[in-house]
Amino acid sequence: MRSVLCYGDSNTFGQTTADDPDDRYGPTERWPGVLRQMLGPTWLVIEEGLSGRTTVSDDPIEGAEKNGRTYLSPCLTSHKPLDMVIIMLGTNDLKVRFNKPASEIALGVGALVQDVKRLRPGPDQTIPEIMIVAPPPILMDLKGWESVFDGGRIKSHQLAEEYARIAEVMDLHFVDAGSIVNSSEIDGFHLDKPAHAKLGTAIADAIEAIDWSNR
Repeated sequence: MRSVLCYGDSNTFGQTTADDPDDRYGPTERWPGVLRQMLGPTWLVIEEGLSGRTTVSDDPIEGAEKNGRTYLSPCLTSHKPLDMVIIMLGTNDLKVRFNKPASEIALGVGALVQDVKRLRPGPDQTIPEIMIVAPPPILMDLKGWESVFDGGRIKSHQLAEEYARIAEVMDLHFVDAGSIVNSSEIDGFHLDKPAHAKLGTAIADAIEAIDWSNR
């Protein structure tokens, strides 16, 4: 059995855009669950989504535990051996309190990738396959969250290009979620159920396109 770690924020956690129980989509509705169904029983899909998670920054309002870099190393160690690591972060870094350009958000993702490569949590202490996913752009109407993401919409449209550049330099797999799905019009920055289904399917296709014969 191969294993894949899905490391992300609320859009990996499955934060709902409507009033659902626990404000979370069900296990088969969020994209890692869709991925699990698509890949089948030969894959173990591990969900590690946290609402509010950033790439590499402590959040002065929501807490230091939102720092994606702080938790990544123990997370990788506790779940190894891992055949693949998928990182989908960056939306929360668009918040005005972090004051980051798109290029620095991408560099934060790159720092996480460096940590994965340093820890070598793959089978026999190898480097697993690594995929970075650029989150879909946020919308103009954020239903009251406009001040939190002030200036973030333009940056969100720049993330895919910046992530693609990081992927090329670091020899990573890359998926542009914005070319597959849109953020929900209900709140402007989360994914609805159909978007989770599309994204999970697309990521499954990308994983299956990898040559696994030598791993």
